[in-house]
Amino acid sequence: MKSGGHFLRAGVVGWVTLLVALPVGVLVVRGLEGGPAAFVAAVSEPVAVDALLLSVWTAAIAAAVNAVVGTTIAWTLVRWDVPGRRLIGALVDLPLAIPTLVAGVLIIALFGPQSTVGVALGDAGLSVAFARPGIVLALLFVTLPFVVRAVEPVLEELDPAEEEAAYTMGAGQILTLIRVLLPPILPAVAAGAVQTFARSVAEFGSLAAVSGNIPHRTLVAPVYILGEVEAGNPGGAASVSLVLLALALALQPLSAALARRAGARRAQ
Repeated sequence: MKSGGHFLRAGVVGWVTLLVALPVGVLVVRGLEGGPAAFVAAVSEPVAVDALLLSVWTAAIAAAVNAVVGTTIAWTLVRWDVPGRRLIGALVDLPLAIPTLVAGVLIIALFGPQSTVGVALGDAGLSVAFARPGIVLALLFVTLPFVVRAVEPVLEELDPAEEEAAYTMGAGQILTLIRVLLPPILPAVAAGAVQTFARSVAEFGSLAAVSGNIPHRTLVAPVYILGEVEAGNPGGAASVSLVLLALALALQPLSAALARRAGARRAQ
């Protein structure tokens, strides 16, 4: 039994090393093989800087919006017996079940310049597809489930009697929300928001279709990286990839800590 356990452990370590650690190591070597000066030059290219900044701030918007909207959806699904609740739950999970490229095509079909809605928006001087609003909308679509599914289990285990007690003692809805409801769910909301941000920064498929990929305007970092590879500059692509990798490695422990805190609150 013990030898079997050692064999299984070695197999797991070997598989994770082959699948994750080795490619990451190669990326680090490739991105830094020219030395610090070459790395700094690659990531400080004006187009690269704008692409990274666009990815970060659109991801931040998506995280903030989904933190609010996702919590509201989770609250509705858990606390209210709304008609079609199962259908709503299935629609929330739909972005996880379809290729993200399809999400971009859906947005273009609805808001593209050839669509009825797109023409109406164009007449009003507004653009969604192939513009920054389309980027944010695509990110909101593909990351919708993260906050909802992080908050739902916490809400399910909250005792409604605490809310009723607060109302009985004269607390209004706002005070009850701040003092009774938010503290238990905040770690879960934050964990879902961090996951949303990390996923949004790395999003490629939907944005490659919907953003328009205009340098300095709608070109996001993952699409920029692909462009550098296609242009015969894999070293520059690897350098910018390292920035995204570093951001992901920084966010992962934060997300894990928030998830553990949310789980600890549920266990109380």
